[in-house]
Amino acid sequence: MPGSTSIATVESHQIRRFIGQLHARGLGGRSLARMLSTWRGYYRWLGRRGAITHNPVDGVRAPKSPKALPKLLSPDEANRLLDLASDELPEIRDQAMFELFYSSGLRLAELAALDLECLEDLLAGEVRVLGKRSKPRLVPVGSKACAAVGAWAQRRVELAAPEESALFVGQRGRRINPRVIEERLKRRAQAQGLSTSVHPHMLRHSFASHVLQSSGDLRAVQEMLGHASIASTQVYTHLDFQHLAKVYDASHPRAKRKG
Repeated sequence: MPGSTSIATVESHQIRRFIGQLHARGLGGRSLARMLSTWRGYYRWLGRRGAITHNPVDGVRAPKSPKALPKLLSPDEANRLLDLASDELPEIRDQAMFELFYSSGLRLAELAALDLECLEDLLAGEVRVLGKRSKPRLVPVGSKACAAVGAWAQRRVELAAPEESALFVGQRGRRINPRVIEERLKRRAQAQGLSTSVHPHMLRHSFASHVLQSSGDLRAVQEMLGHASIASTQVYTHLDFQHLAKVYDASHPRAKRKG
């Protein structure tokens, strides 16, 4: 810490001021928290040896870092990811899984847990899933996802083991492992020329943001995602505002930047 103050006479308000100065210079909350933790431990060590009578770092907290917004695909990127026609059995299965992710905003565990018994509902345009804390919810399924699931259902018997109840199966004919789904999606994104690393939750985020942009119905998005609190869903309003801000900056005559 700057100044001539000795370590033994430092007060809490001086530490707070110094932390504020570092934060103003751009040091993040996590870095400052680690710094405070180191100082706190050092002063405890001094206290055990009788060098100080109090720990000036106790009660000092680092500024909170801004919560990172989830990464998502643009509608064009989502279309490019899903625009793949193939007669290969693994690709037909993958197409059904990825269309479901984007169509209905499912979690990875929810998709992997789907059983054959839900096939009739899926083909009718809805799917019932068991979310966090074993809470069931009914989610609509789009026409392209229905078609992709139907194509997979016709070929599933070629890969599935006898008596296997899972809707989606891996190479050994048993319920597909979530890690396999993640890897297949990542490879699909690379093959389709997407620069970003795509994971299943990114499709869930993209679903939520794109539906919110089109409808503006936050409560409906909350129900479809299975969020217990509306606060969890409100992050997508920030993403929606980012999209609107970009449109504004690009189109408003008083906002356009000079070239």
